Amino acid sequence: MAVAVAVAMVVVYIRNQNRGKGGYSSGVCDKSGTRSCFAFAAVGAIEGINAIRTGQLLSLSEQQLLDCDSSDRTFHCDGGQVCGVFTFVKEHGGIATDEFYPYVGKRETCDTSKYGHHSVTVDGTEYLPEHDEEALLKAVAHQPVTFQMDPGGDGFMFYKEGIYSGPCGMELMHAMLIVGYDQDPDGTKYWIVKNSWGEGWGEKGYIRMLRGTEIQGVCNMYGHCNFPLKSPETKNVEL
Repeated sequence: MAVAVAVAMVVVYIRNQNRGKGGYSSGVCDKSGTRSCFAFAAVGAIEGINAIRTGQLLSLSEQQLLDCDSSDRTFHCDGGQVCGVFTFVKEHGGIATDEFYPYVGKRETCDTSKYGHHSVTVDGTEYLPEHDEEALLKAVAHQPVTFQMDPGGDGFMFYKEGIYSGPCGMELMHAMLIVGYDQDPDGTKYWIVKNSWGEGWGEKGYIRMLRGTEIQGVCNMYGHCNFPLKSPETKNVEL
């Protein structure tokens, strides 16, 4: 299945099996049973905008977020809020690379000595208007965008392939990353979404979700969308 993806005005993924290779999104992760989806989605968005700004695709540290952000903005392995990650990264001088601060799948003591070293920086957070597909489309044309949705129901949990249109609930409890959009030859439009459940789920870790439908989006996916800001002048640290 050929897939064209609009991110930063280039074709990032040529075929389904090549998503995340040589583009602006790193490989699919498996969060190993933790409820750290917010960290994987947010870090993926930072990886994307950093690659767009620098031309360098780096794998960044979800573990640093789990260990070190003790504020109410995020809840570690118990769900969490994507927007809080971007605030944390801005306030702490960036987010370390995964090589420098590797993922272990559970919360451990924060290694504060790694703050501001081998780190990617951001300028802040942009919040998209609720239930505005056109605004989301414009944003995804320039960089990956995080969103939250309801993954309830066997249809999503056991998704294998195709364009997903439900059923699911309306609670915003699972975070994922929109990396692009396209449409099938029959004209059916969809989002290309990166999950954090490993390559054995869905289309090698991705799901295509129907777009151009109800105002709230499939599974209420237009209810809470945001992305990190990073200007071309914002420099990284020791990278």
